[in-house]
Amino acid sequence: MHESTDKNDSTLVAADFAQGVLDSLVEPAILINRDYEVLLSNEAYRQRYGLLLKGPHRKCYQISHRYEVPCDQAGESCPLQTSYETRGRARTLHIHHSHEGQEYVNVEMWPIKDPNSEDILYFIEQIFPVEEMVAVDANSPSPLVGVSLPFRNMLDLVQRVAPSTANVLLLGETGTGKDLVAQTIHRLSARAERPFVPVECTGLPESLFESELFGYVKGAFTGANSDKTGLVEAAEGGTLFLDEVGDIPLHDQVKLLRLLETRRYRKVGSPNWFNADFRLICATNRNLKEMVEQGEFRADLYYRLSVFEVILPALRERVEDIPLLIDRMLDELGASELTFAPETIRQLCGWRFPGNIRELRNIVERATLLADDQQVLPRHLPAAVVAGDIEQPEPGILSLAVQEQQYLRAVLARWRGDRKTLAAQLGVSERVLYRKIAALDSDSGKAGLSNDPSAADVP
Repeated sequence: MHESTDKNDSTLVAADFAQGVLDSLVEPAILINRDYEVLLSNEAYRQRYGLLLKGPHRKCYQISHRYEVPCDQAGESCPLQTSYETRGRARTLHIHHSHEGQEYVNVEMWPIKDPNSEDILYFIEQIFPVEEMVAVDANSPSPLVGVSLPFRNMLDLVQRVAPSTANVLLLGETGTGKDLVAQTIHRLSARAERPFVPVECTGLPESLFESELFGYVKGAFTGANSDKTGLVEAAEGGTLFLDEVGDIPLHDQVKLLRLLETRRYRKVGSPNWFNADFRLICATNRNLKEMVEQGEFRADLYYRLSVFEVILPALRERVEDIPLLIDRMLDELGASELTFAPETIRQLCGWRFPGNIRELRNIVERATLLADDQQVLPRHLPAAVVAGDIEQPEPGILSLAVQEQQYLRAVLARWRGDRKTLAAQLGVSERVLYRKIAALDSDSGKAGLSNDPSAADVP
C-alpha cells in the first residue's frame, strides 16, 4: 500500500511539473502522449482553442483538424510521428481550427524522455499562429490563398527562409504568383519596413542594364542631364527582386555576379564606389540548370542565386485551391454575389491551366461579364475549357479516378462542417471517405499509409 501511494505521489509531482512547463510558455501549448491524447494544456491554448470536451481523452488531431484519424493518415504531415521517429524536435505548417475559424499555424513538437530508459513518454506541442501570411478563405487581406498540400509545402519553405538573409530563387511556371511570394518573403523578413524593389529583367534592354541597376551621374553619357538613382540604391536596406532572372544576357550576368560577390557598385560615369545593402530574391520560369549546361547562364552566378530554392506548384497541382481562388477573384472584381455552379467547378478542376492563376483570373473575369444570373455555368467558360481541347503540354483526358480525386480536393477546400455530414452529402460511408482522403497524396508518398486497407478505418 505504501509503495502504491509513493507511485501516485510521483505521478502527481510529474503532472504538476509538466503543467508548470506549459504555463511558462507564452504561445498555446499542450502535453500529448504517444496515443495522441491531449493530457494537459496551458491558458493560452484554452483561450484560443477552447476547453477540451468532456468524456474520453481527446486526440490532438480531433481538436485541431476535426479528423478521426492521425494527420499522417489523412494526407497531412504529423510532427508527433516525426518527433517520435527522429527522437528530436519537429516542426511543420498546419491548418488548425480555432474559435475564429481555420488558421495557418506553425506546430513545434519535442519529446519528453524517461531519464532512466530514454523511452519517449510524452510530447509537448507548441503552436505559433502565422499572422498575415496566407489565407484559408476569400475574406482575409493576405495576398496568398490556399489550403492544398503542395501549396502548404511551398509556404513552409517560405516562412522558414523569410527571417534569414539567404538569397532566394523562386522557380515556377508563368502565372504561379512568384511576385506575390517574393513580397511575402519580404514582408516576413527583418527588412519589411524598408523598400521592396521589383525589377522586370525581361523588359530591361541590354544597353541599359548597368545604368538602370546602378544609376548614373550627370554627364555620364549623351542625355544624362541629371543624376539618376539606380535600383540597387533604391533597395537600400530592403529587398531587390529580380523577376525572370534567366533572361539577363550573359554579358550583363558578370556585372550582377560582381555586385553579389563584392556588395559594392559604381554608378555609370562616377569614379566612386558605393556599398550595397539589400536582400536578393530572384524568380524565373526557365530551367537555369539546363541553361548552365548549355552555356546560356553563368554557373558561378547560378550558385550565388540558388542558395535557397522554392518551387511554386502549378495550379493543376493544387486543384483544391481553385474554389478559394475563385472566391477571392470574385471579391476583387466586385462580383462577390456571383457563385460558380458545382458542375462549373468540376469542369475547371479537370483543366490543366497552362497559364496557371493568371489564366484562372482571366476565366473568372470573362465569366462575370457573361453570367446574366447569379450563377456561373459551364457555358460561360471558354470553349476550349468546356471541350477539353488541348493546346497544352500533356493530354487533357484524365482518368475517372483522377477526376474523383480532384473533385474531392475541391470539396474539402470549401467544406467547413464535420466529416460525417460530408460523407452523407457525398453518398459514401464515413469509412470510405477517410480512405479516399488518405489516398489523395499516396501517389507522391506523402500520405504515410500502410498497405493494410483497414489502416484508415475510423476508430
